[in-house]
Amino acid sequence: MNRLEAAFQARRPLIMGILNATPDSFSDGGRHGTVEAAVAHGLVMAEEGADIIDVGGESTRPGSDPVSAAEQIARVVPVIRQLRAGLPDAIAISIDTTRAEVATAALDAGADFINDVSAGRDDPHMFALAAQRRVALVLMHMQGSPKTMQDDPRYEAVLDEVLEFLLERSRQAQAAGVAPERLILDPGIGFGKRRDDNLKLMAGLDRFTATGYRVLLGASRKRFMGAVCGETRPQQLVAATVATTALGVMAGVDLFRVHDVRENRQAADVTHAIRRAGAVGSAGRAR
Repeated sequence: MNRLEAAFQARRPLIMGILNATPDSFSDGGRHGTVEAAVAHGLVMAEEGADIIDVGGESTRPGSDPVSAAEQIARVVPVIRQLRAGLPDAIAISIDTTRAEVATAALDAGADFINDVSAGRDDPHMFALAAQRRVALVLMHMQGSPKTMQDDPRYEAVLDEVLEFLLERSRQAQAAGVAPERLILDPGIGFGKRRDDNLKLMAGLDRFTATGYRVLLGASRKRFMGAVCGETRPQQLVAATVATTALGVMAGVDLFRVHDVRENRQAADVTHAIRRAGAVGSAGRAR
């Protein structure tokens, strides 16, 4: 049993701490630009309750340009190696990339699974790699590319379209040999969506959890919440993010990708306890 599978055995929501080894990510770009700073932040997130550290070497903020595989590898591999040596053994590491070459190097360095925001569309070798290495794979929905995704996103029925896209990509991944229990669906909050699209996806999270696949929610500090709150600073959206985590737990979401681990760990644990208490109470009344 690998680290991620072992974490799921605990049957509680998992917190994935975001570790951007980039100079230009939307919320914390440049804050962890050295290997030492990145590793130190990863260790802090583990102490705060992260089950997973998600390491990425390419920003996917709106308007960002792609980064070469070689540059991504140079950014993430030293961080992953040192994290694997310093983290408690139970904590998993994921690699946030759309390139199979980067994912291969990261897995060799100690990463446990792959988080692909392109859902395997950017690199035709990604599905085969996940199947060969028998690792979990996150499939995320995104309309367009990071460079253009917020130019003018449009949907007729955003819930139906995002769900069908993810189910189709999951079918393609399984056809390439990825086991269904290793697939994780991510509706891609903020990736090629308008404010109301994001709100509708949040309101319909139970549609994704009802598929039987594990589901990841990545709403941390996203702009749609700032539009609701009248707040333009991502770092000031911690409380808003906590609200989305609580909502996601009630909808049955399995993983939460967040910047602020301690606050979201607390929200997830308390909401999970409330949800379990409600299930026990309902069972008691049924008897």
